[in-house]
Amino acid sequence: MQNSTAFKGGILPEMTPKRREAVVGYLFILPTYIGFVIFILYPLIESVRISFLEFSILRDSTYIGLENYARMLGDSRLRIVYMNTIIFTLFAVFFNAGVGLLLAVLLNRRLPTLMRNLYRSVFFFPVLVAHTYIAVIWRFLYQQDTGVINYYLSFLGIEAIPWLSNVHWAMAAIIIMDVWKNTGFAMLVFLAGLQSIPNEYYEAAQLDGANERQLFFRITIPLLSPTIFFILVIFMIGALQVFDTIIVLTAGGPGDATRSVVLYIWELAFRNFDMGYAAAVSMTLFAIILVLTALQFVISRRWVHYE
Repeated sequence: MQNSTAFKGGILPEMTPKRREAVVGYLFILPTYIGFVIFILYPLIESVRISFLEFSILRDSTYIGLENYARMLGDSRLRIVYMNTIIFTLFAVFFNAGVGLLLAVLLNRRLPTLMRNLYRSVFFFPVLVAHTYIAVIWRFLYQQDTGVINYYLSFLGIEAIPWLSNVHWAMAAIIIMDVWKNTGFAMLVFLAGLQSIPNEYYEAAQLDGANERQLFFRITIPLLSPTIFFILVIFMIGALQVFDTIIVLTAGGPGDATRSVVLYIWELAFRNFDMGYAAAVSMTLFAIILVLTALQFVISRRWVHYE
């Protein structure tokens, strides 16, 4: 009883209200900080260290300096997987953002509340399902002889497409599935941004004789630019790290046609046990993501309007 009274009358009353709120706030976010240090910061620092080693689990690792980084210059497969990742990122980001914005604009029109909520739920539902489960389902849909997609294409007179076994179709198949999976998230974010735009801007523009096209490009897009910027950054970072959908659908094949950088890193580390080189490749990916994100923030000053 005395200890409780001492605690109540000792430390806390000596703090100012702002300091007390700050201490309580830090205590609430302390678990998040601990998780960040253990699961993100420490692995990142360890990856940097391992990238300078000839790493081995069974024997002592040897410091080799920049040899792992120099080795990448002669790695032809690394150039292929980086090109695959760039192609996937460009198309996935473009279509996810574009289709998401289109769906958001359509849902933002005057619809009955029940219909709007129904469509919003239907489009957003794939986001709630894990990539692996969806990839397993789409693998059956993409089957050349027994797949549902080729079955319906046959009614249009289109021959069966080897979605997952042809180098010209495999990447397209992954992009289509990724757009179906993730566009619902973009739609929901865009819809929230559209609903935050005051109607007074549209009413004033309509009084001045603005048409639908002018309303969209002169009012909607500029006021929605912070949301567009957020979607582009989030989807770019996610696309550059694509892994699970590819390993389930194609395992990187046929050949190296769909192998991504993260899948290549995983194979180097856990199939070939070439941990040092895998860490070096992961550092290049980290640097590319960091540079591209920073570049987007710099460029955004020219086209993103926050007021």
